[in-house]
Amino acid sequence: MKGKYKAALALLLLMILLPLTLLMTLAQWVPTLAGVWLPVGTRIAFETSPRLTRHSIVIPDLRYLVEDCEIARVENATLSHPSRWKLDIGALDLNTTCLSKLPQTAPSTAAPKTLAQWQALLPNTWISVHRLTLSPWQQWQGELEASLTPAIQELSYKGEQVNVQGKLRGQTLSISQFEAHLPDYPQPVSLVGEFTLPLVPDGVPVKGHAVATFNVPQLSSLVDADLDWEQNQGQLVVMSRDNPDPLLDLPWTITPQQLSISDGRWNWLLSGMPLSGRIGLNIDNWQQGLEKATLSGRLNVLTKGDAGKGNAVLTIGPGKLSMENSNMPLHLSGEAKQNDLILYAMLPAKLTGSLNDPQLAFEPGALLRSRGRVINSLNIDEIRWPLAGVKLARKGVDGRLQAILRAHENEMGDFELHLDGQANDFLPDNGLWRWRYWGKGNFTPMNARWDVAGKGEWRDNVIELTDLSTGFDKLQYGTMLVTTPRLVLDKPVRWLRDPANPQFSGALSLNAGQTTFSGGSVLPPSVLTFSVEGNDPTIFQYKGSLHAGAIGPVQVNGRWDGERLRGQAWWPKQSLTVFQPLLPPDWKMTLRDGNLYAQVAFSAAAGQGFEAGGHGVLKSGSAWMPDNQINGVDFVLPFRFSEGTWSLGTRGPVTLRIGEVVNLVTARNITADLQGDYPWSEDNPLLLTNVSVDALGGKITMQQLRMPQHDPALLRVNDISSSELISAVNPKQFAMSGPVSGALPFWLDNEKWIIKDGWLTNPGPMTLRIDKDTADAIVNDNMVAGAAINWLRYMEISRSWTRINLDNLGELTMQATISGTSRVDGKSSTVHLNYTHDENVFTLWRSLRFGDNLQTWFEQHAALPNTSRSSTGKESEEQQ
Repeated sequence: MKGKYKAALALLLLMILLPLTLLMTLAQWVPTLAGVWLPVGTRIAFETSPRLTRHSIVIPDLRYLVEDCEIARVENATLSHPSRWKLDIGALDLNTTCLSKLPQTAPSTAAPKTLAQWQALLPNTWISVHRLTLSPWQQWQGELEASLTPAIQELSYKGEQVNVQGKLRGQTLSISQFEAHLPDYPQPVSLVGEFTLPLVPDGVPVKGHAVATFNVPQLSSLVDADLDWEQNQGQLVVMSRDNPDPLLDLPWTITPQQLSISDGRWNWLLSGMPLSGRIGLNIDNWQQGLEKATLSGRLNVLTKGDAGKGNAVLTIGPGKLSMENSNMPLHLSGEAKQNDLILYAMLPAKLTGSLNDPQLAFEPGALLRSRGRVINSLNIDEIRWPLAGVKLARKGVDGRLQAILRAHENEMGDFELHLDGQANDFLPDNGLWRWRYWGKGNFTPMNARWDVAGKGEWRDNVIELTDLSTGFDKLQYGTMLVTTPRLVLDKPVRWLRDPANPQFSGALSLNAGQTTFSGGSVLPPSVLTFSVEGNDPTIFQYKGSLHAGAIGPVQVNGRWDGERLRGQAWWPKQSLTVFQPLLPPDWKMTLRDGNLYAQVAFSAAAGQGFEAGGHGVLKSGSAWMPDNQINGVDFVLPFRFSEGTWSLGTRGPVTLRIGEVVNLVTARNITADLQGDYPWSEDNPLLLTNVSVDALGGKITMQQLRMPQHDPALLRVNDISSSELISAVNPKQFAMSGPVSGALPFWLDNEKWIIKDGWLTNPGPMTLRIDKDTADAIVNDNMVAGAAINWLRYMEISRSWTRINLDNLGELTMQATISGTSRVDGKSSTVHLNYTHDENVFTLWRSLRFGDNLQTWFEQHAALPNTSRSSTGKESEEQQ
């Protein structure tokens, strides 16, 4: 009996310990047991052993692998049965790149199960996956909810980028919601539809209709897509709501061996350039998956421009697209035309690599060319982009990048530019692209030839111009000639494209040889040096200096904000003598003294144009010439320039003060003020005021000259000494003394007159003395004139009145009435003289022979006087 009890006790212990042992060792025996049903070469693995609770089985983690590639990972899964089976998974990660490693199974000879048979196998189940991730499309991760019964299968998927809700009842699949947010698209793509699935779920639905709505950034309205098919053929039509022509029209047929799109049509309006064409595509062995499918097709692009119609053809395949190693030949050939521009393409290429990271390699002979007109005045003779050996991939461009440009501008000239460089996995702000460039051309407006050369690189987020040299052999415009101007780098131009800390810097200098002007003026060799510093080429500050020999330096600084150039320039106080080279030698003018300084602020923008304002000051200027001297020149010029108009005297008038001008006549205390706009207008006239000059013992003044001119400016002559005037002119035929005053109405803007109804008179006694030799000569030549001239050998003028008119052709008319007393040989006689004189002042200024003209007049117009004697013995003479 004791042995029987021992056996019963051992059996009881075995029945208790065996389940406990099995539960505690799930992680060891479950993968082995599952391997019986899993495909050969695949396995499952646990890092943490599953555990059994009162109402559920908890699996902390589970991995499904093929070889060493993890197809799926399950985290925090719980299986329970409240009222139906419920599977709750915390996270499920699926890796599609491992699917290609699954072993191939022999085709089954058994008849495939129908859709209804598969649905009948489904238990009543709820499935929840809180985070479902499908690699390599991690951006589409979301939460999956499914409710499964043999009659109805419902599914809901919600993520940041996609939302889907659908229901399958028998063979009818209804999609009630589908919204996907695509990159760079502001509006989501939405789709609804209903499909009839085949009895055997090994092909596409046998019937269906779906409607999708989405937004295309280049189009102003929404786009609708309509997909409709029945049995093995259908049609996809995509239309913009504001265009009656479809963007895409693809009729298609499908068989177990081939998916074919034939005679498809498309059209697209991009940036005012209408594109259209046909498309055909065949996918063979499509049911065997992407890896074994073969693609081939043809797409053509039709364009139209001022140069006619263009046609380019893209030939695709035959080849394959693969998740591991694609092999797809491509060939683009033909031409495209837009306006006056024509683009030619001959681009053989091959697409290789994984679809996750494809690579497009251009083969020998790949070339892009273009010619035509970009803008009205710029003609592109030819642009060439050789692309053989260049590779495009997700990580960037790799290979030799070249470009050759030949063009001409009708007025500016022709030029040729070359670019050659090497790219290594280059994308903007990633990788490396080194380049060098060179070129030459003609600058027709200034009869010059130019050249350019330089080097640079774009390394990650740094663009650096390491070498630059560009210049002209000369610049010639009219009589100005600049010798060999050239711009070079003093410090590399460097642009750090860091969003957190962008930097832009560099230094350049513009050197020019001697500049010559008409008449022999010379500007010494000049140098402009400047540096830039800021965030990028659209936002930076600059500063520099300009000097030409002893002239300058002029300090310049400012900023550019991408829209407007602002700056200031300072010309420090400098001796006027440094400008001596600018004066032509034949002027025979020597700058003796004086100082100059100036300050200017300026700005320029596309809509505004160029604006500037500031002032210039000349102090104590002095210049000497062989025949005259100018001393004590003070000149202040406040100004503003905007919209082609100079506003002079913005904070007080432009003032000119000259101490003296020493010439035949010495003028002193010269003043003039100027204020207003040039060009002037009625609303903004130009005013010349406070004009005054001390000369010939008197003063000449003008209160105001207004432009545009409606009234004459009154030029007043006050107490001018006639003796000083005669001494300055130095006629030998006569002499005169006494003051002269008057008023000359002065016109600058009159269709006929310069001076109209001007007058001169003597406010005090005057004397006129005829040179004895002149008088004797007249007497000898003309007895009648001689008798009259004897009374004018010495004359005391008590009253004179001269009326003066001067037209704009230079014709001067003077009508003078002179009354006085002649005293000759102790005799006195009263003389009344009427004098009319016509002469061209332009000729007169050239001759300055007043005496000869007066002598000729006397010879032609003098007459004998009437004589009478009084009882006192005094003589009285009168001549008219």
